[in-house]
Formats: sequence, C-alpha cells, structure tokens
Amino acid sequence: MSASVQVSYSTPYSSPASYTKVAIAMHWLIALLIFLNVGVGIYMEGFPKSAPGHDAVLFYHASIGSLIFMLAVVRLIWRSTHKPPGLPASIASWQQTAAHTLHWVLYSLMLLVPLTGYMHRMAGGHPISFFGLGYLPVLIGKSEPLRLLTDTLHVCLVWVLCILVVGHIAAALKHRLIDRDDVLKRMLRV
Repeated sequence: MSASVQVSYSTPYSSPASYTKVAIAMHWLIALLIFLNVGVGIYMEGFPKSAPGHDAVLFYHASIGSLIFMLAVVRLIWRSTHKPPGLPASIASWQQTAAHTLHWVLYSLMLLVPLTGYMHRMAGGHPISFFGLGYLPVLIGKSEPLRLLTDTLHVCLVWVLCILVVGHIAAALKHRLIDRDDVLKRMLRV
C-alpha cells in the first residue's frame, strides 16, 4: 500500500491577497538595483582599468552591490514577519514547489553575489566605500588565490542570477498572459 503525498503551498484562508506595500516596494527597488548593477558590471568589464573613470565606475558598482545586500537582509527579515500570499490552488503542486524554490534561490543569490564581490575586493586589498559615507569592515586579508576564486564565483553567480531573473519574469508573464490568474497582481498592488 503506497500513499501519495502532495505538497500544497496555497493557503486560501490564511494568506493575504497580495504582498504588503513594503514587500512590493523592496521587490521593485531591489530588482531595479540588480538591473542597474548588472549593467554597470558589464560596462565595467569592457572598461580598461587604466582609463580615467574606472575607479568611479567600480565605486558605484561596489556601493550598489552593498546596498542590494543590505536591502536583501531587510527583505528577508520582513518576509519572516509578514506572511506572503499563497498561490492559487489551481496551480499544480510541482509549479508551486518550483516557484517557492526559485524565490529562495533568488534570495540566496541576492546575498551571495554581493558577498562574493565584497570578498573579491577585500582579498585584492581594496576597501569598499559605501557611497562615500564610510567603509565596509575589512574582514578578509589580502590573498591572491582568494581574489581569483571570488572573482570567478562572483561572475558565475551573476550569470545564474540573470538567468533565474529571466525565468522569474517569464513565469510572471505566463501567469498574466496565458493563465490569466492574479499571481502577478499580488506584486503590483499599490
């Protein structure tokens, strides 16, 4: 005798209809900063290190990355104290599991990408100024092998993040344009 267990993340009676205004604002602000910083990072890769302005571009890239990390921590704290809306019961169990897994991987990457960037800068012996307001604590000594490793990790994680963000956007559009359900509206409420 075998029992089939289905996991359901939908909770129509105990979930709010949409995300809180704070969660929505943080979602879109972090999304904007990620798009901005990926663009700055791609621009920076083709920018000669000896060119005037390289340090300024790097300064903003590191500052924005630090801000993303800080906002992601605040977002995770907020989420731990404010229940997100459940998914509609019409969404297949495997899709609900995939959606929740994707969200937690995205949260992890919002922390890991800036963290590897931080480690890369520290291992290179370069302190990070946060928008000129002060320096982040130096927790890692200079180490060329660690600098090279964290550079590779940083770049790889950024590309994974980009791929998953595209998947996240595609899923949201699928819900709006094909499924015609209210999943996307939960993050658009003002």
